[in-house]
Amino acid sequence: VLCTQFFQPSTRTRFSHETAMIRLGGSVITESNPLVSSSAAKGESLYDSLRVTSQYSDIIVLRHPDANVIETIEKLGKDASPIISGGYGDLTHPTQGLLDMYTAYRALGGDFKKMTVMIATPDLSRARSGQSFGLGLARMGTKLIYSGTTGLEIPLVIREKLKKMNANFSEVNDLTIDQHEEMLADEKVDLLYLPGCSVKKGDPGRDEFLKKMAEYYFTLDGLQRIKHKSGKTVGLMHSLPRNEGEFDFSIDSSEHELYFKQIGFSVPLRMSLLVNICGV
Repeated sequence: VLCTQFFQPSTRTRFSHETAMIRLGGSVITESNPLVSSSAAKGESLYDSLRVTSQYSDIIVLRHPDANVIETIEKLGKDASPIISGGYGDLTHPTQGLLDMYTAYRALGGDFKKMTVMIATPDLSRARSGQSFGLGLARMGTKLIYSGTTGLEIPLVIREKLKKMNANFSEVNDLTIDQHEEMLADEKVDLLYLPGCSVKKGDPGRDEFLKKMAEYYFTLDGLQRIKHKSGKTVGLMHSLPRNEGEFDFSIDSSEHELYFKQIGFSVPLRMSLLVNICGV
């Protein structure tokens, strides 16, 4: 039995884990709005909640807005079922990162040391899927280029991890869309990763994010210009959901599209993850 407990909205992460367990022959119990419809609404602590739901399930997928949730999980120890991160805080989304790495592996033939990947977003400070993807790629020897805006750079903890593993990475800020295209061609980038906006509607940070998207708005024409100059078919990846104005949706039906292919890979990848964690 899989229990999914999501303290933040989700479609892909929750459904792909649930579908994976169902396809394996297991069953699912789910809580998609615990602050309203579970005992968390009555003030139950996360510690108590996880200790209770562990009595009903063999494995838990948890999404939570606070990265420090890991301290509660460590405190629980063996009193909780194995817990998979469905994304914690602004810094970590490891199963998304694993899925993104698998997509890169499938798209580019599997040699990470030969890949060059750009992670581009106006807000690198809250790009949790981009952080996990980048750390995984760096571990495997990929060349990384981070492109963001001044004041919203890679978090220090991520930067220190990259340095500790002697990662081949660089960071640029405040590029125009023309400069982005020029760099993608000159650096012979294989994959362009857009982490998207993790800020919910109504948050002022979301409006600010979308205002800055003009210089990160990659078009089909632009990707084809890059191909003409560099000879590279740049694959476009996005963590989804996407918003109007983030990139050209005509890329959907082009050779550059990888974001829906990512979704196709998500269920078998998470089936494998569940099987390995459950010890089957």
